[in-house]
Amino acid sequence: MATTASKTSKRKWPAIILVVLTLLLLLIVIRQLDRAPRTDDAYVYADTIDVVPEVSGRIIDLPVRDNEAVKQGDLLFQIDPRPFQDALARGKASLVALDRQIELTQRTVNAQQYNAESVRAAVERARAAAAQASDTLHRMEPLLPQGYVSAEDVDHARTAQRATQAELSAAQLQAQQAAAAVSGVDALVAQRAVAMADISIAELNLEYATVRAPFDGRIVSLKTSTGQYASVLKPVFTLIDTRRWYVIANFRETELKGIRPGTRATVYLLSDTGRRFQGTVDSISYGVAPDEGGFALPGGLPRIQRTLNWVHVSQRFPVKIRIDDPDPSLFRVGTSAVAVLHPERRDDGARH
Repeated sequence: MATTASKTSKRKWPAIILVVLTLLLLLIVIRQLDRAPRTDDAYVYADTIDVVPEVSGRIIDLPVRDNEAVKQGDLLFQIDPRPFQDALARGKASLVALDRQIELTQRTVNAQQYNAESVRAAVERARAAAAQASDTLHRMEPLLPQGYVSAEDVDHARTAQRATQAELSAAQLQAQQAAAAVSGVDALVAQRAVAMADISIAELNLEYATVRAPFDGRIVSLKTSTGQYASVLKPVFTLIDTRRWYVIANFRETELKGIRPGTRATVYLLSDTGRRFQGTVDSISYGVAPDEGGFALPGGLPRIQRTLNWVHVSQRFPVKIRIDDPDPSLFRVGTSAVAVLHPERRDDGARH
């Protein structure tokens, strides 16, 4: 019996040692995960824009192809510029005609002003003559009772005084008419400002007819060809901004302690797991849409699907990692990735 018990005890020791080693290995893995949070719930991301024309027209040149890489300033497509060239030519012709009309009208205005000045001078002459006639009458009237002047002389003076007064009144009316006849070029100048604005719009529309790449990128979702009529604000294709690549990694909220913008990260792409890429945490999301009902959040928040619905699991928050040196041949928007964070390592030059 003793021998049998000894043999049984010896057979238990390997199992006990295996359990202990397993527990130690588990503790090491948990400790490593705590030190370097890791997730395979990640994907590649880059900013994108919808390339839309600012003017409507038929596409006469489309030198790019779907999934092609383009450089900043490259021609993406050309809308038929002839309608906009015609509008620009009409605007410039209207401006020339207005300038000629303003010049001729200004000459007429100048003549009217000269005439008004001449009539004002005539008013001054008539006013001086009327004043002189009144003074003469006032001097002669006291001399009539004394016989120094005749009644006829006084009548002539009175008649002259009335005549000069009438001439003064007539000259003043003529001066008012001449002043009222003086026009101006203000209305034409205002029309010229409108013509200049039309020319600016025509030049801008002509510029909009040529669509160029605003940055280095890659064309996707191109589903049209030369001859297609492009409408204002209707996307022709999408342009991926390849200047900066990111990995959006969804980490559990329990793993975010100690993670800050600037924290270093290592990224693997499932398309080529043999290569690793270094990156830096750019930002951490401050809001996600919960799965539970009863509390509505504003639209636009990222929705992270939980893996279990029968137990309470930690919420996941997107961590945006900027890749230092991405490989253009591997990085595609939506590519699955694995991200590992290194809280003990930080990039001091990162944006906070």
